[in-house]
Amino acid sequence: MDNPKTCTLKLIGRVLLSIIFIVAGWGKIAGFEGTALYVATALPFPEVITALVIIIELGGGLMLLLGWKTKFAAWTLAIFTLAAAGIFHSNLADPMQSGQFMKNLAIAGGMLYVAAVGAGRYSLDTRLGKKKAAAPTA
Repeated sequence: MDNPKTCTLKLIGRVLLSIIFIVAGWGKIAGFEGTALYVATALPFPEVITALVIIIELGGGLMLLLGWKTKFAAWTLAIFTLAAAGIFHSNLADPMQSGQFMKNLAIAGGMLYVAAVGAGRYSLDTRLGKKKAAAPTA
């Protein structure tokens, strides 16, 4: 088991990584029409895709924050972030898009790291796992 310092760092890392997805998902709710118009420049069914993106960003971000089904959330957010980089930020000749592309790669890397090491002690995954292990069997 990790020492308390390592567990605290895992918690802080999860919180920091989750913020970008929670804020982005919430922003897409507030600006749904504008987001759908932007999605329409690259993909069909922009309203449906925008709704799915909100679910992935907000839901996945909250799951990561709470450390609930963390590995699944991290894998989902990694794949989503790489897809977003490829679809919306692939014009690497544009310095702004290149920066967004590189940011997405870094975030996906962080998500893969979380998927590999797990949520840590301070998470719902650990708390619920201990309750399952402590539950009596009939």
